[in-house]
Amino acid sequence: MKKSLISLLLAVLTLWLTGCGEYNTVLKHGDAEYKYEMAKACFVKGQYTHAVDLLSELLPGMKGTGYAEECLYMLGMSTMMQGDNLSASAYFKRYYMSHPRGVYAAQAHFYSCQALYNSVNDPRLDQATTRQALTELQSFVEQRSTSPLRERAEEMIAELQDHLLEKEYRSAKLYYDLGSYMINCAYGGSNYEACIVTANNALRDYPYATEHRREQFSILILRSRYYLARQSVEERKAERFRETIDEYYAFKGEFPESEHLSEAEGYFNRSQRALKGLPIEDE
Repeated sequence: MKKSLISLLLAVLTLWLTGCGEYNTVLKHGDAEYKYEMAKACFVKGQYTHAVDLLSELLPGMKGTGYAEECLYMLGMSTMMQGDNLSASAYFKRYYMSHPRGVYAAQAHFYSCQALYNSVNDPRLDQATTRQALTELQSFVEQRSTSPLRERAEEMIAELQDHLLEKEYRSAKLYYDLGSYMINCAYGGSNYEACIVTANNALRDYPYATEHRREQFSILILRSRYYLARQSVEERKAERFRETIDEYYAFKGEFPESEHLSEAEGYFNRSQRALKGLPIEDE
């Protein structure tokens, strides 16, 4: 280990003194061992493009040697520092899968998660990477229960779940905003019904959503139930106004201090009037 440290320091010093000319010479003509020392020097100096070039070239020939483990880990780190997070995650996963007891196994597992976490898209876009990151984080939490990084992994899980919930909320809200506008809809032809189904599915699929997020979905469901009742044919109105009243009681019971309580009471009062055959005041 002492010899390895000395050689690394010498490589750093060489790179510092000779610069790019030495790098290009080593890249074209250097032997594998010296290229590896140069790659480590580039890594230490933050010259990640050079490090990636050298390590990528060297990795296939290092299989079965004492250098393979460190080479793969540095390649993952260098790639992530370059901003190529998806490739970095693949390298880190390859590391901890092929070296489960390796020196850097726990760190590589976490950085595989971190790299995917860094690649998550805007909630309006496809969320395949978000789901992949969640799967990787869950495996880290389950397999690395004593890791000091576990708490951060759990925080990332909560953040990504809320990220997915934001996408579901946008979808539900879009249905609500479309309202009575007639479009092809998978839920009985009603946008309000689509909103209710989408919001309820989100609450079911993410039971550990924050109270704020649950409240967002719940008031959206109540609004949709009320307006669905308003636009229903006569034989369905009574049933749907009763469902609105039931939804109001559920909302009030879960969120007694909600800023939307006055709005919710309005839906309740108008639904009661409708069931009594009284006119509903304009809003």
